[in-house]
Amino acid sequence: MNKFLLAGLLIATLAWYLSFLATRLDRLHNRVETSWANLDGLLQRRAAIAIEIARSEISDPASSLLLTFAAHQAREASVRDRSQAETGLTGALGILLESSGDISSPIELDLVRELDDLTSKIKVAIAMHVEAVDRTQMVRKKFLIRLFRLAGHAPAPVIYEFEGDVL
Repeated sequence: MNKFLLAGLLIATLAWYLSFLATRLDRLHNRVETSWANLDGLLQRRAAIAIEIARSEISDPASSLLLTFAAHQAREASVRDRSQAETGLTGALGILLESSGDISSPIELDLVRELDDLTSKIKVAIAMHVEAVDRTQMVRKKFLIRLFRLAGHAPAPVIYEFEGDVL
C-alpha cells in the first residue's frame, strides 16, 4: 500500500512538473510572438517614415526613388525575404541621411527626429525579440521537453539576419 502511494505521488509530481514546463514553454512562445509583433509594427512605421522622407525635399530624385523602392520592398516582403529587405532599407536610409547636409525645414527636422526615435525603439525591440527567442530555444532543448514533445507543433522561433545589423 505504501509503495502504491509513493508511486502515485511520484506520478502526480511528474505530471505537475510536465504541465509546468508546457505552460512555461507556451508563455515563452507567446512572448516571442508578442515581441515580433511589436518589432514588426515598428519596422512598418519605419518604412512609412522612409516613404515620407523620400517625398520630402531632403532627398534628391534618385535617392528618393531608391528609398521609396527600399521602403516598399520592406513593407511587402515575405518572411523569407524580410531580412534582405530590412537591411536594404537600413542602407538606403543611412546613405540618404549621410548625404543630406543641413536640413532647415521644421517638417523635415521632425521626420529625421522621428526616424531617430524610432530607430532607438527598434533597437530595444530587437534586443527583446532576440532575448525571447534565445530563452525559448534554450527551454526547447531541455531533455524532458524533447522527450515528451511538449513544444507540440509550434515552430521553433528564429532570429532574422537583420536583427544582428546595426540600425
